[in-house]
Amino acid sequence: MDIGALRREYTQAGLSKANLAANPFSQFETWFQQANQANIAEVNAMQIATSTAQGKPTLRTVLLKAFDEQGFVFYTNYHSQKAQQITENPQVAALFFWKELERQVEITGRVEKVSTLESLKYFTSRPRGSQLGAWVSAQSSIISSRKLLEAKLEEMKQKFSNGEIPLPDFWGGFRIIPEAVEFWQGRPNRLHDRFEYRRNTEQNSWQIERLSP
Repeated sequence: MDIGALRREYTQAGLSKANLAANPFSQFETWFQQANQANIAEVNAMQIATSTAQGKPTLRTVLLKAFDEQGFVFYTNYHSQKAQQITENPQVAALFFWKELERQVEITGRVEKVSTLESLKYFTSRPRGSQLGAWVSAQSSIISSRKLLEAKLEEMKQKFSNGEIPLPDFWGGFRIIPEAVEFWQGRPNRLHDRFEYRRNTEQNSWQIERLSP
C-alpha cells in the first residue's frame, strides 16, 4: 500500500480574520455547535498531550465536558498517568479534529483542578454505571485480567446498593486555561487557513494572528 499517495483536497470552507469572534471561547462555541449540528460522532472528543517533568510525552483521547471563558474541562482519575504528569508539568496541549468539516482546534495552556463542588455536580449527573466505573478502575495501573474489574464492579454494586454513589476523593475534573488557541480550516493545495488567538495577560485581551500553513 502506497501511503504516500493518500491525499484529499479540502474544499468545504474558508476562514477570514474578519469573520472571527473577538475571543477564542466564542469562536470555539460557534464551531462546536456547527460540528454538533453536523452529527459528528463524539464531537467532544479531544486529544490531550501531557509530559513528565523531564519532557517525556504521552497522548490520549478524553471527552470535553464543559467550557466557558475560564477554560475547557475534562474529568479523570487523579491517580492516572495523565494526572500524575499534570502534577509534574501543568502545561498541556489539546486537539479537536472534526474531519467532516475539515477543521481542527488546538489549545495550549496550563491545567488546574476544578473545585470539588464542580466535580460533584458533574459526577452526580453521570449514569450510575459510569459512577461505579470511577470507583472500580485504578486508572493506568497494571491488572492481570478483566475478571478483576468485573469482580470489583460487583463489589461496588453491593457496597452502594442502598443509596447514592459518593464522589471518589481520587476522581474529578481538570480545567485547561488556554494561553493560545488555533483554529485551522482546511483549504485546497494545502494552503490552509490558520488563525491563532494568543492571550495578552497585561491587557487581559486576545491577539489574533494569521499563521502560514
